[in-house]
Amino acid sequence: MLQSLGYIRVATTRGDDWADFASGLLGMQVAERSASGFDLRIDDRAARLLIGHDAAEGVAAMGWEVADADALIALAARISDAGHRVERGTAAAAERRRVRDFVTAWDPAGNRLEFFHDAETASAPFAPGRAISGFRTGALGLGHAVLTTRSLDALLPFYVDLLGFRLSDYALRPFKAYFFHLNARHHSFAAIETGREGFHHLMVELNSLDDVGQGYDLAQLEEGRVGVTLGRHSNDFMTSFYARTPSDFMIEYGWGGRSIDPARWEPFECDYGPSLWGHERGWLTDAQREVARRLRLGAAAEGRRAPDFVRGSD
Repeated sequence: MLQSLGYIRVATTRGDDWADFASGLLGMQVAERSASGFDLRIDDRAARLLIGHDAAEGVAAMGWEVADADALIALAARISDAGHRVERGTAAAAERRRVRDFVTAWDPAGNRLEFFHDAETASAPFAPGRAISGFRTGALGLGHAVLTTRSLDALLPFYVDLLGFRLSDYALRPFKAYFFHLNARHHSFAAIETGREGFHHLMVELNSLDDVGQGYDLAQLEEGRVGVTLGRHSNDFMTSFYARTPSDFMIEYGWGGRSIDPARWEPFECDYGPSLWGHERGWLTDAQREVARRLRLGAAAEGRRAPDFVRGSD
């Protein structure tokens, strides 16, 4: 039903900070500036992040891609028939999002979701804001989005039963987290039970580990920019760090995520923690950080390893 994460819309009063952060640290291309905001490119799409000037601060919407107009109509009917409000996007709003058509719905926690088809391809090649090899996107989409929530039981049926997300794996310590896939990317969506509703992070994947390492050097030059230290995840094998954005969420900057076969994938519990090494999470409580540290040390003592390189052909 859904194909991938297509775009993220951000509302902010700090547009200049966003342009500097996205271009200078992440290597995104600032494009299509106007009085209302600007677009950020990471590939041949005209826009992957849409930065809008607004009194609010944070993620305004997640944009999920479907195959075509018929798929969009069917999805809208499915959501509406389940008792959820669905709104058709105007032509002007679709143009702003660089898509042919879209509809809007809201999940049980109030997060705004936009479903679209036929995104616009840019007329010029992607020009990175700093010297990077590029981002891994294509059929895998923009990356993955992770929400925080008071209750996974209240939130997840909407994503699984209505939207068709499929479980990749889950962890119960040091926090409850469930990870879901749509395509060969290990997960395009995840949710963490933290006691509050919100947007935790967006992940973007680079084509080179050196892109990530050099980005980490740049991030460490700014006080408070690093939200989670460099490390490697135990489920998707991504080597990454998390940078605090000018708004109230983080961007995971990673490399080396595993490809899966959705038709054959079997979900599992990741019972030795979310990271094989690194990834000190400043947002955890002291008690949770201690649990996470013990899990990492236990994984090391057991000799748990991931393949050095796990990407398949996309």
